[in-house]
Amino acid sequence: MILYFKKAFQFALFLFLFSKVVYGDVTMDADLIIKRVNNVDDGIQVTRRVTMKMIDRRGKERTRETISFRKYFGEDRKTVIFYTKPSNVKDTAFLTYDYESIKREDDQWLYLPALRKVRRISSKDRGDYFLGTDFTYDDIKKEGKIAINEYHFSREGEDIIDGESVIKVSAVCKNNKIAEEVGHSKVLMWIDTRINIVRKSLFFDLNGNRLKTILVGDIRKIDGKWTRHLLQAENHKTGHRSIFRFDKVDYKSDIPDRVFLKRNLTKGF
Repeated sequence: MILYFKKAFQFALFLFLFSKVVYGDVTMDADLIIKRVNNVDDGIQVTRRVTMKMIDRRGKERTRETISFRKYFGEDRKTVIFYTKPSNVKDTAFLTYDYESIKREDDQWLYLPALRKVRRISSKDRGDYFLGTDFTYDDIKKEGKIAINEYHFSREGEDIIDGESVIKVSAVCKNNKIAEEVGHSKVLMWIDTRINIVRKSLFFDLNGNRLKTILVGDIRKIDGKWTRHLLQAENHKTGHRSIFRFDKVDYKSDIPDRVFLKRNLTKGF
């Protein structure tokens, strides 16, 4: 009898450990999973080349080439993107300040050289699509992070994405004001808790209909940091798609603070 209970205990322990390996820690609630995503090490600074490809429902393609800089200033994060090709969008620039304090509204500015004007992006416009892509201004600013103060989170089960075990988490906007600003009412996220990165996100519009899907791929370590090299977004209403390919990712080279000044936007790269 003692042997029977010993074997039963060992089997139960095996199942418990197996579930942790395959499905992630079953004891983690949704809020903790999101906090771990937000706390993943993404470096003090990073420089990247980003190729943006936009494809309409007829298969017509447009390509843009950019260089992106991001740097932490204490707990605040600043990001700037300069367009380098083609010539009709060259020197277009986008600057964002993502503040740690929820009491302070984030700042975003867009410079359009054709207008020779720097325009501030209001928080009310953060759900608008970024320069013809299927990513919003908020998507660009957050870079895979999640505004934990703007959603109610819940676990929705487990799944497999790209051969990796993930936990599905639902994020519902806390109120209509937030939903109207970000342009969606709910997001389903498939999160790889081994590396704390969201591999897939399905967005729902204000009426609860499918809006768009973002897929994250080619996740590799650069200088010890798990790094996303491919983002694909598909708008389910328009059939339009956007593909962002990241290369020449550099976490080591110093980025001067002046790169992130608003007045620097008009100078180009």
